[in-house]
Amino acid sequence: MTSFEPLALGNGVTIHAPAHTKSAARLLQNDALGLVVRLHRALDAERRNLLNSRQARQATWDAGDLPGFLPEGEHDAARGEWLVAPLPADLLCRRVEITGPASDAKMVINMLSRGADGNRADAAMLDFEDSMKPSWANVMAGLDNVASAARGDLEFTKYSAGGEEIKTYRLDPDDMPLMMVRVRGLHLNEANLHVDSAPVSAGLFDFALCAFYTARNLVKQGKTPKFYIPKCEHYLEARWWNRLFTLTEKALALPVGTIKATFLIETLPAAFQMEEILYEIREHAAGLNGGRWDKIFSDIKCLRTHPNRVLADRASIGMNRPWMSVYAKQLIRVCHNHGAFAMGGMAAFTPGRDEAAREKQTAKVVADKHFEASIGHDGCWVSHPYFIGPALQPFLDELDGADNQLGVILDLPDRPDLMPKGTDPHTMEGLRTNVRVGIAYLKGWNEDIGCVAWDDLMEDLATLEISRAQTWQWLRHLVTLDCGTTVTRELVRAVFAEEKEKIITEIRAAMNGAPLTAIQRETACYRKAAADAETVFLERTMRPFLTGSSELAPVLATADKTTQVAA
Repeated sequence: MTSFEPLALGNGVTIHAPAHTKSAARLLQNDALGLVVRLHRALDAERRNLLNSRQARQATWDAGDLPGFLPEGEHDAARGEWLVAPLPADLLCRRVEITGPASDAKMVINMLSRGADGNRADAAMLDFEDSMKPSWANVMAGLDNVASAARGDLEFTKYSAGGEEIKTYRLDPDDMPLMMVRVRGLHLNEANLHVDSAPVSAGLFDFALCAFYTARNLVKQGKTPKFYIPKCEHYLEARWWNRLFTLTEKALALPVGTIKATFLIETLPAAFQMEEILYEIREHAAGLNGGRWDKIFSDIKCLRTHPNRVLADRASIGMNRPWMSVYAKQLIRVCHNHGAFAMGGMAAFTPGRDEAAREKQTAKVVADKHFEASIGHDGCWVSHPYFIGPALQPFLDELDGADNQLGVILDLPDRPDLMPKGTDPHTMEGLRTNVRVGIAYLKGWNEDIGCVAWDDLMEDLATLEISRAQTWQWLRHLVTLDCGTTVTRELVRAVFAEEKEKIITEIRAAMNGAPLTAIQRETACYRKAAADAETVFLERTMRPFLTGSSELAPVLATADKTTQVAA
C-alpha cells in the first residue's frame, strides 16, 4: 500500500505529493481550496461522531435488536403538516434520469445529449460515487467534466491507435437536460488531501468543489445547482448535509435554498426515517429516490447476524417482494405529502448484443417502469441511453400530459411493515452469480473502472456489495442451498475456481484471433481479480463497505485523464 507523502500547501493543508498534478494545482486554487478547508473545519468533527453512531447502532443490531421507526416523541415535527420549499421550474419534470461516472468525458457528453433515436433524458446525474472508482485521477477528471458541462463547452476527441482523430464529441448547450451531481458518501475519506492532519470528507470535497465551479455559473444561466446525496442513514446525517449546503451557499454569496438535493433512500435505517430526513433538508429538498440496489445491500448488512432474515438469491429480490414494494410506496407517500419528488429506481439492464436480446431487455425495462409509474413515482433511472425512450413511455402514459405525479397521495399506514423477510430461494446459481459479479467487478476496479457491463446487466459498486454481503451472510448461517449443498468456505473457494476458469474460457472465445500476448494479459487480469474477490468474499469480519477511503494517487503517476477534456 502506498503511504501518504505530504506536500504542504499552507493553512494546515497537505496533499499526497504524487496527487499534486497539473489538474490538482489548477482545481485546488486558493479560493476553491479555502472553501474545502473552511467547511472541513466546521463539519468534520460532527461527521466523525455520526460515523461512530453508525457503528454503535450496528452493534445493537448484531446483538439482536432490529432497526425501526423512531419512538414517539422524537422528531415529532416531521410528522406535522409542512411542505418543502417550492421547486424551481427546471426541477418539475424528471421522468427519466440517466446516470454514469463523472470521470468519463464521452459518457458525460452522451448522457447530456440526444441519442440516435432522438430521445433525451430529462436529467443526467454525473456520478462521483458507485459508478466511479474513487481514484485521484478519476476525481480530478470528474471535477473538470462537471465544470465544463456546466459551461456547456465539454468536448472529447477519440483517436486511433496511430494518433489520428476519429471523432470529436461536443455538447449542445441549448439542448441539455438538467445536470446533477452525485457526491461520495459520508463514510468515505479523500485520502489524498489532509487538513490539520486529518483526511477530508470525500463527499464534502466533491460537493464543495462542484458547487464552487458550477453553482454561480448555473444560477446566471437560470438553472438550478442540483445534487444527489447517497447512503444517508439517519436524520442527523441529513441535518449535517443541510448545514453543508447552507454554509456553502453563504460562502458563495447565494441565497439559502439555491442549492437543491435529492437524497437516496438506500439504507434500511433511512427507510424508517424518510419523513424526518426530508424535513431536515426541506429548504434544499428536491425529493427522495428509492436506491433499490444499495437498499438490498443495506438490508443484508444491517441484519447480517439474524438467522430469520437471511435473504434469498439477489436476482429474486425486486419490487415483487412485499417489503420492497411497500418501501417504494412509503417513499411516494412521504414525498408527495410534503411537496417533494419521489424518484424510482435503476433499471440496470444493458441492451444486449442482438435484436432478440434487445427486445427481451427492453421488455424488462418497460415492465419495471410501468410498475413505478403506476404507483405514483415522478420519474426513474436508467443506466444506458438505449433505454431512455422505453423508460419514458410508461410515464407519458401514466402522466397523461403532466410533468409529474405530485398530486398522487397514497393511502398507507403511518408505520408500514418495511422489515426484510428471510425467504427462499437460496440456489447454487445465485451463489455462482455473486461470484461472477465479484470477479468481473474487481477486474474493472483494478483497472480504475467503477461500473462494468456483465451478463446483460450494468454492475456497479452497489451490486458488488450485494454479492459479497450475501455470500458472507450465507456463510455465516451455513445456508443449505436448494440442491442440498451447505454453503461453506470450501464451497465458495471451489465456486471461485470454477467460475474463474469459465470466465477465462469465455474471454478466450471472445478474443479469438487477437494476439496471444493480448489474450494472456486479459486472462491474467481476470485471475488476479478472482483472487482479490475471493479474499474479500471470505473475510471473517464483514467490512461495512468495500472501501472507506479513496485510492492514493500512485507514486509513478500516470497522465491526467483530464488531458482528454477541452479546457
